[in-house]
Amino acid sequence: MPSAIIVDDEQTLIDYLAGKLQQLWPELEITGTAVNGRQAIALADETEPDIAFLDIQMPGLSGLQVATELPADIQIVFVTAFDEFAVEAFERAAVDYLLKPVSDERLQCTIARLQTHQQDPDLLAAREQLQALLRDLNPARSDCLQWIRAGLDDTTELVAVADVVFFQADHKYTTVATAARDYVVRKSIKELEQELDPQQFWRIHRGTIVRVDQIAAAKRDLRGRFTLTLRERPEKLRSSQSYGYLFKQM
Repeated sequence: MPSAIIVDDEQTLIDYLAGKLQQLWPELEITGTAVNGRQAIALADETEPDIAFLDIQMPGLSGLQVATELPADIQIVFVTAFDEFAVEAFERAAVDYLLKPVSDERLQCTIARLQTHQQDPDLLAAREQLQALLRDLNPARSDCLQWIRAGLDDTTELVAVADVVFFQADHKYTTVATAARDYVVRKSIKELEQELDPQQFWRIHRGTIVRVDQIAAAKRDLRGRFTLTLRERPEKLRSSQSYGYLFKQM
């Protein structure tokens, strides 16, 4: 009996996909679910599934990064809203991806492809090719800023860039907003943009940079600007029209 894990940072989407798979492929055993990349890797080590359905945009490790860490004999299906790298990767590696919202017809095609791949002797080579491709698409960025020396009252602290939700220009200073508190640095938004990993942080306004995996939703207005809802902060961030292209595939 084939087995699978489902990984998505939204439980409702996990439940939806699990229900669809149970309906369309009752022989498939769902051995576990995870809501982030680290959990996914641990779950795969524990349950040794045949298939992993991976969301792309998740806090921490992305689905692309998780795919490079899984054993090569696990079949990968990305379930994504907009990630262009997923589409290119899976087209070139002859595996599959699903665009949200997932339709029954499209999921049935994916199931048929997965069932065919289970009998494909070249599957291991295809997965190794995929992993190499994903590493090329997501190279390590050791040159990017990792830590920020920031002020809080009369104290200077080191803040991990991975903990930052967004940066906001404030006159001569920049506010560094984490989930827990705000800090202040003397660097401009322009300087920070040059030092941050562009795959992890998007400049959405002349005075604002946001961490991509902190964007929960983006609502477009009639002028092509987007209002962003964040995962770990109550503020609403507004993008300027010139940065609207970032959200076209969301």
